[in-house]
Amino acid sequence: MKTIKMVVLVLMVFILASCTSGQYMYNSFEEAIKGRDQVINTYDENSQVIDHIEGKSISLGADSKFEIRDSEGKIVQKSAVVSLTIGGKSMVHVGSSMIIRDKELPDVFNEFAKKVNIKNFDRSTPIINRMVNEMKNYTVGQSVLILVRSQSGIPLAAFTGNKVGYFATNIDKSTGLIVDGKSLFIYRADYDMYDIALLQDNTNGK
Repeated sequence: MKTIKMVVLVLMVFILASCTSGQYMYNSFEEAIKGRDQVINTYDENSQVIDHIEGKSISLGADSKFEIRDSEGKIVQKSAVVSLTIGGKSMVHVGSSMIIRDKELPDVFNEFAKKVNIKNFDRSTPIINRMVNEMKNYTVGQSVLILVRSQSGIPLAAFTGNKVGYFATNIDKSTGLIVDGKSLFIYRADYDMYDIALLQDNTNGK
């Protein structure tokens, strides 16, 4: 009986620690974007930019009106409605893919798209391998590549860095990342993180 109680106690401590850590990371993420120049882009399912907003002093969070709570008041489903304040002005977003990034964190996919028409390039070479090959200037000295895709699977953004941390946020269907100290928020989009060396090995092998 004592053993069972100890196991339960350890599990409870672990769960509480995980929750606290997750909240700490999200709070750190919000702190990271305060007072910094940020870029907000939303995209349609074909990865076309719907709107582009730049601003400082951005705060973001879930609109609590859309949370689902149980009879004890505990959240059983997080809100997927993003509430933003940009320089004191408000914005609410839900549905389409959104990326909020530090302006100092370049979207290297923009440069790739200028060189290659992704709708017409050679389909025998996977897009991510082609991208690494074409974007050597942007990946030199970097160890991680983050490729973001729309909900229909079309690439829309890519970022590189050496030290990447990622964690859940209080907004459903979103991820917060810190890339070399710069913030990146991904909402309603698919993404992959690759070791660039792995991609280079596979590209060289073709």
